[in-house]
Amino acid sequence: MKVAGFGFRRSATLASLAEALDRLCKRHGPVERLAATEPMHPLVQALGASRGIATLSVADVDLTSVATLTDSRHSRQARGTGSVAEAVALLAAGPGARLLGPRLISTDRRATAAVAVVREATTGDTT
Repeated sequence: MKVAGFGFRRSATLASLAEALDRLCKRHGPVERLAATEPMHPLVQALGASRGIATLSVADVDLTSVATLTDSRHSRQARGTGSVAEAVALLAAGPGARLLGPRLISTDRRATAAVAVVREATTGDTT
């Protein structure tokens, strides 16, 4: 399962997020879930509703526990993580998830988005 995580400024619009998601899907293929931190969740939920994609919410306090590919000075100062979008994607995808690449920034520079994929468990007959 692929999860798109978002980070964005207060000035971001639904169009900012939609454009970032479209570019992300063009690069990595379709996603099954969208995710954001609790305070950012309403705008992501609106995007999910418009696209028929379920949304997840992650706790703000958990952002600092995740290693990200990007290390934005601004993001680290404001939110305690190198990339909110990357951290959210990894947290929402769950243990063992990995990023498919660094975050993408929307053209208006108001939103970022990243995709994490859940590692599928393999089952095999051991007899």
